[in-house]
Amino acid sequence: MSLIPLVTEIALRSGCGDKPRCEAVLAEAQSKRGSLVEALLDAELVNEEDFAKNLANGSGLEFFEKSELDFSTPLHNRFPAKLALRHRLLPGKIDGRDVSLMTFDPFDIEARQAVGRELPKDVTWVIGTRYQIMEGLRQGYGVGAENFDELIEGREAVLEDDDLAQEVTQLDEEDEEASVMNFVNQIFREALRERATDIHIEPLDKNLRIRYRIDGSLQEVTVPPDIRALQASLISRLKIMAQLDIAERRLPQDGRINLELDGEPIDVRVATIPSVNGESVSLRLLTSKSFDMGMLGLDEELQNTINELLEAPNGIILVTGPTGSGKSTTLYAFLRQLNTKATRIVTIEDPVENKLDGVIQIAVKPEIGLTFASGLRSILRGDPNIIMVGEMRDLETTDIAIRGALTGHLVFSTLHTNDSVAGITRLLDMGVEPFLIASSVRAFLAQRLVRKLCHQCRKKKEDVDIEYLKTIGYPEDWKDSIMEAVGCRACRDTGYRGRMAIIELCVVTPELSELITSNATYNELKDQAVNGGMKTLRNYGWGKVAAGETTLEEVLSNVDH
Repeated sequence: MSLIPLVTEIALRSGCGDKPRCEAVLAEAQSKRGSLVEALLDAELVNEEDFAKNLANGSGLEFFEKSELDFSTPLHNRFPAKLALRHRLLPGKIDGRDVSLMTFDPFDIEARQAVGRELPKDVTWVIGTRYQIMEGLRQGYGVGAENFDELIEGREAVLEDDDLAQEVTQLDEEDEEASVMNFVNQIFREALRERATDIHIEPLDKNLRIRYRIDGSLQEVTVPPDIRALQASLISRLKIMAQLDIAERRLPQDGRINLELDGEPIDVRVATIPSVNGESVSLRLLTSKSFDMGMLGLDEELQNTINELLEAPNGIILVTGPTGSGKSTTLYAFLRQLNTKATRIVTIEDPVENKLDGVIQIAVKPEIGLTFASGLRSILRGDPNIIMVGEMRDLETTDIAIRGALTGHLVFSTLHTNDSVAGITRLLDMGVEPFLIASSVRAFLAQRLVRKLCHQCRKKKEDVDIEYLKTIGYPEDWKDSIMEAVGCRACRDTGYRGRMAIIELCVVTPELSELITSNATYNELKDQAVNGGMKTLRNYGWGKVAAGETTLEEVLSNVDH
């Protein structure tokens, strides 16, 4: 007997307004022997919670509003991880011979048969939402738990016999045999699903901690119990993938891993650091993405000013800020806009973080004498129109870059300073002549990254303290437009989703040039920049707060003044 009429009726009661499409989706799922419920949820034809409630009523089962699990005791010790994760069943109350299992698909006969074979208990089935079940499984079992039991049983092959050749790992390739490789792949899959930029695997005194950096903030990942037993195998596997020396555990090492997920390449930078508890591994995930000016979220006025700067035939544009403030991303966006058939662009970077089609990119290799300075000299002899130098690290590199700007090249680079005007004093401290700065540098652009409010759950901030706004310098007239973070399913209850740039652009005007050549102080230079129209980092941030894009707290925590 076909379940399509029943599921269709439940879908129509749950907000589905397209009956023909609903029937088509269900028919296709049935022809492929797939889950009707999952096909309907994947097609986003129904409200998931309403559908789950109506499904419970239609199947005569109880609907769980919230899981009553206590995650202080890992589920791994109370219910088989492989059974729960393979069939996506979230165990609820476990009492003696009685257990309640939450499912989002009550028609999954295979799951019921598997439970009947492997679980000698009386089972009560209840209905929950798919999201609720998947989140409960991640929290209760931890990343990679499905493979964990077999790993502990010692079924993994000896790692020292693995082929050390560089490999491309297919993250979406199924492998029936449980292995350390599958466990590592699951860590990567979960990180990419959560939009993480970094993974940190850190041995502690009695455990192994895994953390993801998501939207700039570190979040600890739930892991299976006793994962410390796999520490050596896990780290050895990562080092083999990165072509590092697995026998060397006393010195830091650097490498890279090539991954692939759903056909998309992911470049992973690997850094190992020896510690008293063992080696710590940091993984930087660099996904292929299209760089464009729109991703910076610039104000219209600022966008127009930057476009004018990018149209200049020569000069230097310096992006400043601390590590992790998005300087490289901004420079790549500039290069992407300038990358045409009529321009020759050459970069020298340490390392090359993202590959740009049509751009000649050089990676610094000091061990063979390829430094920023030596590479830049060669670039200038290669007839470029536009040059990008990863960082102005020393006077020699800076002098060569200035020479390039003065001889008709447009040069981009970065500096580590707190704000844009500090870029001027940084160059002076390096020993650059004031007149060279005034004649070659067109602009200093400082930036920070702040988290963006989740647009699905943000709400207007009530009871705003006017005195507090005056203290931090926020315009009182904008008090009614302040939003605050709430937290929902879309943002994993953080209230934020994604990041955006807060920018301070200091254009070197004729008036500012005069002050630079006359050795003016930092305060004098900044006063002139502000009087000339520069919007400070904090003031630019206030504009984003007023637009409902971020919060006061985010701006204050990322911008000093």
